[in-house]
Amino acid sequence: MLELDKTTFEPEVLQAEGTVLVDFYGDGCVPCQALMPHVHALADEHGDKIKFCAINTSKARRCAIGQKVLGLPTVAIYKGGEKVEELVKEDATPEAVKAMVEKYL
Repeated sequence: MLELDKTTFEPEVLQAEGTVLVDFYGDGCVPCQALMPHVHALADEHGDKIKFCAINTSKARRCAIGQKVLGLPTVAIYKGGEKVEELVKEDATPEAVKAMVEKYL
């Protein structure tokens, strides 16, 4: 799982080849912390097929706003630098994230 910041987001996600999952989380976000182990487990399982990244929006607000991240947690899939699917807040359950990842394998 690659930890991103505002300087690495563009080259690692928007300029990346293939499929990239980004977990947008924030300091003190309890649902984010609850979801994180599930995302890390998916990264361990499918990291050879999909690039898994995380970014702390508390430290990269402009980046999050630029990606239209309006609530946390947000888990998004990017292909060819474009966001193609995302799960936000209550929809970002471990089961929903797993199903979304499996669509892009």
